[in-house]
Amino acid sequence: MNQKVLLVDPATGFYKTRKYGFDRYFGPVELGIHLTDKYRSLNFGVGIFAGSVFPGSNRMVVTGFSPCWQGYYISSMGGAGLVFDNLGINMLSLVGKTPVLSVLYLNRDHKEEVEVEVVPIDAAAVWGSGRKGVYALTDKVYEMFGDRYEKDPRILVAGPAAMHTDMGGIMSVPIQKKKISYVDTWAGRGGFGSAMVQDHGIVAIIYGGTEVNEDFRDRKVADEWFQNKYHMQFKQKTLEATTKYRYDEKLQTGGTFGVNYATMSGRIMAFNYRTLYQTEEERTALHQNFVVTHYLKQFNDETIAARQQATCGEPCMAVCKKMNGIYKKDYEPYQTMGPLCGIFDQRAAEKLNHHCDAMGFDAISGGGVLAWLMDLLDEKLLTPDELGVSRLPRWNLNNFDIVADSMHNAELGCEMIDAILERRGILDFREGVRKWSRIHSRAKGTALHDRLVYIAFSRRGWMVPNQYWVAGALAPMTIMGKYYMIYSFDFIPPRTLGRMCAERMKKELILDNLGICRFHRGWAEDLLPDVLDSLFDCKERFLRAIHVLASRLNSRNSPIFWESERNIDFLHTFLKRKKDVDGEDHPELEFWLERFDRDRVEAARDFWYETLKGIDESLREFF
Repeated sequence: MNQKVLLVDPATGFYKTRKYGFDRYFGPVELGIHLTDKYRSLNFGVGIFAGSVFPGSNRMVVTGFSPCWQGYYISSMGGAGLVFDNLGINMLSLVGKTPVLSVLYLNRDHKEEVEVEVVPIDAAAVWGSGRKGVYALTDKVYEMFGDRYEKDPRILVAGPAAMHTDMGGIMSVPIQKKKISYVDTWAGRGGFGSAMVQDHGIVAIIYGGTEVNEDFRDRKVADEWFQNKYHMQFKQKTLEATTKYRYDEKLQTGGTFGVNYATMSGRIMAFNYRTLYQTEEERTALHQNFVVTHYLKQFNDETIAARQQATCGEPCMAVCKKMNGIYKKDYEPYQTMGPLCGIFDQRAAEKLNHHCDAMGFDAISGGGVLAWLMDLLDEKLLTPDELGVSRLPRWNLNNFDIVADSMHNAELGCEMIDAILERRGILDFREGVRKWSRIHSRAKGTALHDRLVYIAFSRRGWMVPNQYWVAGALAPMTIMGKYYMIYSFDFIPPRTLGRMCAERMKKELILDNLGICRFHRGWAEDLLPDVLDSLFDCKERFLRAIHVLASRLNSRNSPIFWESERNIDFLHTFLKRKKDVDGEDHPELEFWLERFDRDRVEAARDFWYETLKGIDESLREFF
């Protein structure tokens, strides 16, 4: 087995292919990190099971140096690997920069090798036309090149956010029977859209072909593996493992949006995390009155009951893409640009999420930043003129109108997005919000970032965390913003939490290095190493390679202790809730609560360091 890489220099259009032995690199994460280290490249790859019978096996894995995290990063998008597999390569690596913004065209329709073209495009004009942003660019690129393909191609695109900030994502939608769908998929976290545009001059990549690889497609053999491991057939186990993402009978809802909001109750986070300071009764009432009876009800009535669901573009029984017309509903974007921004109505959330997506932002980071800026406006720490907007947020709960005030806040969010892109007032996020906040905090005489919940990394790296009120969401891991950590709602002592995060990272690297969707982790992370052993006799070598990969990533870990006061409050209130609400009786919980009562900053620092020790203990390389 070989990993075949197409290295393209967008500056000249020159390209070459290289093969890397399966004995050294098992998948797109290992190989991508190697190429990033060697060329400072941006890499798009698929796993060894792409095109196989296994559902979720066609994830496209993007690796490179993250502009916002300021370190090696791994992002991925669903379904985009299925068409990529038709190119007859395992990875595309961008190793130079074109002098003008361009589209990269890749095609292998009945050819011996991939056809490569770099075609200039007036991206700004396209982004401002038609459906706007990434959607307009998708339409334009398909119009330019679509008729060259015998089979439906796939298109990766970036938006204006990639040009003007460090948090631009990469978007793609399935194209079926020459029709562009509305089911957008994202490699959002890490700002790889910004890397693609700013470091390589590429705003879109269109690819496809007719190459047929000898992929594993023997369902009878797969059934035998599942039967031996789980005493269940292939289809039965995969259906069971993806219940949350499809439909949960007990909760009568489905998808990340439905299941998370149905089970959230007093763990709700809203108004830029101000709910951390509310009582449990206040949070529970907010969840019941604003979410359960309105925000979630709308979703259940419009999406779940109407069975508006789809896949990311590959055959998969999870049908995790929950839709309402043109709008895709995932929990985290509709949380950061929902309750976190003071929005509890689907029409308002759709308006803000769609505009953010169209402009090409990583929605989680974008939403977290918008909520923070709204908080600064509401606290009068910044003015509308300074942020280039025309209004203040409506965050007063005493007379909050769910529909009208949600729409007001959504319209403010849309104004802010435009202001960020146009650099109105004092806004300029080209080097990230963390550096921007340091500059303007000095001018204001107060730490603006004290109200931003974020993870700091290296000199100016930053990341808005995943939207779960848990200690693991702020862990000092080498890669954050993904699920390379434990997001359990239980209290876990910090040293143990660090060890568990490290082990979770290795499990997630199994999935990413095989190009498997984590929604299938319930079977894939345990079974697929055995499958590798059956097919290639390499289970132990593969698992060792995963440990070495995790260790080498961790060797570059440059975590920064929490700079934000709200980060410390996030952890402290989580711990207090575990005792006061959940009634956890753990001696270490008592110990940490007493430490926080004496000196909250020193207690937080020690908790952070203990977690880091657990991480390092678990990720030492062995020989």
